[in-house]
Amino acid sequence: MTNSRRSFLKKSMTASAAVSLGGILPGFSAKSYARIIGANEKIQVGIMGVHARGLALAQNFASQSNCEVMYVCDVDSQSMDKCIDTVKKIQHSAPKGTSDFRKALEDKVLDVMVIATPDHWHAPAAILSCKAGKHVYVEKPCSHNPHEGELLVAAAKKYNRKVQMGSQRRSWPHLIAAIREVKEGVIGRAYYGKGWYANNRPGIGTGKKTAIPSWLNYDLWQGPAPREAYRDNILHYNWHWFWNWGTGEGGNNGVHTIDLLRWGMGVEFPTSVTSSGGRYRYKDDWETPDTQVVTWTFGNNTLIEWEGRSCNSHNVENSSVGVIFYGDNGSLVIGSGNGYKIYDLKNNLLKEVKDEAPVDARNTINPSQALDALHIQNFFDGIKKGAPLNADIEIGHKSTLLNQLGNIALRTSGTLKIDDTNGHIIGNKEAGAMWKREYAPGWEPTI
Repeated sequence: MTNSRRSFLKKSMTASAAVSLGGILPGFSAKSYARIIGANEKIQVGIMGVHARGLALAQNFASQSNCEVMYVCDVDSQSMDKCIDTVKKIQHSAPKGTSDFRKALEDKVLDVMVIATPDHWHAPAAILSCKAGKHVYVEKPCSHNPHEGELLVAAAKKYNRKVQMGSQRRSWPHLIAAIREVKEGVIGRAYYGKGWYANNRPGIGTGKKTAIPSWLNYDLWQGPAPREAYRDNILHYNWHWFWNWGTGEGGNNGVHTIDLLRWGMGVEFPTSVTSSGGRYRYKDDWETPDTQVVTWTFGNNTLIEWEGRSCNSHNVENSSVGVIFYGDNGSLVIGSGNGYKIYDLKNNLLKEVKDEAPVDARNTINPSQALDALHIQNFFDGIKKGAPLNADIEIGHKSTLLNQLGNIALRTSGTLKIDDTNGHIIGNKEAGAMWKREYAPGWEPTI
């Protein structure tokens, strides 16, 4: 068959499909038909929250040959317009824009919602997406509080949706190999794991109440959170450091390394959690700790520790972020990139695995695009082929919960007893009250 003949048949088939569908679904444009016909090949994606990290994710998703970014959703019209233009240059078709992601969820052609909003929106938006029949890719932390995490796990099961958390390191090839080596006993029994994150963030000052910018739907930005007046030091990044919207450095960056440690040491829920820290560097509106140490004790005689330093960037093991597994026979170190080192008990380097793929751990927007594409493709394989997700929502919830328990311990008694069958707090009424948050009237998530 000649190329011209193939081209003619392909065009004829598409036209026939359009005519046929037109009789059933009047009002659809030719482009809409093409999208439906192509839906069997390309996964149709919406991106929610596209100012920074979400913009990077939109670029990454749009760059995948088996994906089309169909919607860009943001309460900031400037960020939304910028993202639409960026995506159009990559996939050569402009996604639709809407300030309210719920409008995108009404579109039955949409397959996936990607959520890169502030933390307080992660679980509520993911739950609504599951209820609307969409699969979900949600950035870490997967929830703002433990109750939401449990709801999201339940929603994914109830609506039979694939929900992947953005623990991208779960899909980096050399880190998969490193964790396999730990589990296979390359350093003996790993009984102590330490993770860290270090940066040199500036102060945020004292916010002043001011008029809401014309480009911002601040009411929808707050969404599920109890209402607070708009101030000039909240957007676009400093919300991380306010308990009403964020989860501190632990939720912002700690979840990544906590997840690696929990994975490598084969643990789920701890028996106790201890945390200390505070806001030490500046006197400003920043509420969460800029310096924090959390330890989790597990029933199999192991210990995990995380150290967060938001305002002093001195490296550990020559890396701003990483983990160390300590074992009977040696140690295994994972730094910021897709590589690792193995040492014996005399600190002799036994093995080093490197990867030339660039990783900038202090880049708050797009630290590792090429490697992160592997995580996206694992998510797509889960949707299309039923493949196991590398960071499904049960995994994501357990790793997020460890950070949340650390924050609750810090804000209350300093030490919590935990039921290691489900992660719940034992015998501490004050801490137990933080298992769930208060919501703006009408916004409490349900499944």
